[in-house]
Amino acid sequence: MTDDAAAHGTDAAPATRAAPLRSLARSLLRMHIDKSSARILLVALAFGAIYATIAGRLVSIGLNGDERAVNHRASEVVANNPRPDILDRNGEILATDVQAVSVFAEPNKLVDKDEAVELITSVLPDLDARALREKFSKRKGFVWVKRDITQAQREEIYHLGLPGVGFLDEKRRIYPNGNAAAHILGAVNTDNIGIAGIEKYIDAHGLEALRDAGLPMTAESMKPVQLSIDLRAQHALRDEVEKGMEHFKAKAGGAAIMDVNTGEVIAMVSLPDFDPNQPADALDPNNINRMTVGVFEMGSTYKALTTAMALDAGKINLNSTFNVGSNLRYGKFTIHDYHTTQSVLSVPEIFLHSSNIGTAKEALTVGVEGHKAFLKKAGQLDRMRTELESAQPLYPKHWVELNTVTIAFGQGIAVAPLQAAMAVCALVNGGHLETPTFLKRSEADALALSTQLIKPSTSEAMRYILRLNAEKGSGRKADIPGYFVGAKTGTAQKVIHGRYSNTKNFTTFTAIAPSDKPKYLFLVVYDEPEAVKGTFGFTTAAWNAGVVTGRVIDRIAPILGLPPRFDQPVLPFPRLASTGAGSKQ
Repeated sequence: MTDDAAAHGTDAAPATRAAPLRSLARSLLRMHIDKSSARILLVALAFGAIYATIAGRLVSIGLNGDERAVNHRASEVVANNPRPDILDRNGEILATDVQAVSVFAEPNKLVDKDEAVELITSVLPDLDARALREKFSKRKGFVWVKRDITQAQREEIYHLGLPGVGFLDEKRRIYPNGNAAAHILGAVNTDNIGIAGIEKYIDAHGLEALRDAGLPMTAESMKPVQLSIDLRAQHALRDEVEKGMEHFKAKAGGAAIMDVNTGEVIAMVSLPDFDPNQPADALDPNNINRMTVGVFEMGSTYKALTTAMALDAGKINLNSTFNVGSNLRYGKFTIHDYHTTQSVLSVPEIFLHSSNIGTAKEALTVGVEGHKAFLKKAGQLDRMRTELESAQPLYPKHWVELNTVTIAFGQGIAVAPLQAAMAVCALVNGGHLETPTFLKRSEADALALSTQLIKPSTSEAMRYILRLNAEKGSGRKADIPGYFVGAKTGTAQKVIHGRYSNTKNFTTFTAIAPSDKPKYLFLVVYDEPEAVKGTFGFTTAAWNAGVVTGRVIDRIAPILGLPPRFDQPVLPFPRLASTGAGSKQ
């Protein structure tokens, strides 16, 4: 081998070996790139899934909120549900908030749920262990254990050292006067939110909106709510109605005192009632507010409306007379009088003797359409709108002459007792119909909101007739000396199984004082009173509601700044005196 050949051979071998190495390197590099792409794709997919999960969770939280966060936030809102104080017209506290403490749990943080149940119920033995265990077994971030516990119980539970169990300071509503004004004040639930009465009204008129918007309670929103109620009169009225209810063995009773010039409700009672400190009792159907939610046939109380209607329409005057000697017949229906009287009666005599026939004939002078129009104007055919819940009146949809005849004396129409009282106030205050209010209101404000129901001259005539009935008629039981009372009884047979009962009555008694210049209206009602010793077998209004009304006036009128006058007023009804109307009485 030559040197050239050797030299050539030496150079060729490395070149030959390098070619497979380069090929192998390219192959390895290509395999590495391919594998990296797969890995990169896999990692990218993994990260994408993670980010998608996080994004989805963020969207979920944004839309629905984290359950634990929402629950805890809700608990904080509940714990900070302050309410304004409620005061009577003289500044006495009727309802207020006090600090309370409640215990809660976060089930997700409880280490041993069975042990937690056992330890907590040892401190709070009134809790249902099974129900508490069910609460703890749910996948929730927040559950109430018990609301409103004592400080001693709080300390005991705290020293148990249970993780996941905590406390929240809350507002608790208290009613210092117990049952005294239960149906007026209403009640709140465990979250301090109004569920009835004035409490519900407060929420509906601004407090709920502030709470829902998460806005802070300002000094203005927490300004005390002052009612028209006089707490002294409220206590006394409830006491007298309750004693009367027990004495006459009535199923239920109620009463109201109204300022006839402002429409303010000074006191109102419905029995049976409840203690608003125990709001669950408010749900008992027997404890409904019969004065605004219950509707009843008001009996002869409606005769005042009928007489005023006919007088105001100019169809009759106080000297008009009607023949009441024969019954009225409409098909199978016969209208008769409860009391037997002479055949011909004047308008005041019809009222004194509470003649159904005479009153029906007065209504017929006005006619069916005029009668309906007057009662609608008097607020008797629509739901009464006050700060409290109220019921829709019941009356015939197809109203014919027979309906006018019976409704004229209070049969065939059912209204809330306070609704009837509203109309009677208008009959005696100069003719101004004012919707009742449980909030303090001036006479000027009431007058601005009122409508004119009857003429002032008609109003004076009605005061005269009511006074005459208290002196000589069925209202004598409430004619307390010195108060120049005017009054009207009302006894309605109750409808039992679709028929009028001959043994069960709903009795009403309406009185005004003083008749020459009325300030207050007094209304007392009893549901199914019984005859007792001293009533001589009677269950009509004069013998129960009338007796109690007299006691109410005697006891409460001085409290309200209405002292007795023992000198008869000179010229109490000046318009009548100038015309000579009613001179035959």
